[in-house]
Amino acid sequence: MKKNMGTLDRVLRLLLAAVFSVLFITQTVTGIFGIALLVLGSVFILTSFISFCPLYTLFGFSSCSK
Repeated sequence: MKKNMGTLDRVLRLLLAAVFSVLFITQTVTGIFGIALLVLGSVFILTSFISFCPLYTLFGFSSCSK
């Protein structure tokens, strides 16, 4: 897999995942929407650690500096 995520993109995804987790843990967001946020946050964490986003390849986008 070729990296297609830059540092800023990775940091923003990790911050969003943290916000989603806090919203769920504090029960600000509950139910199906809360679970969906947790799943999305998990995907954000995974893609941040591997620096690869499958959707970016589908659209031919890259935030990684050349």
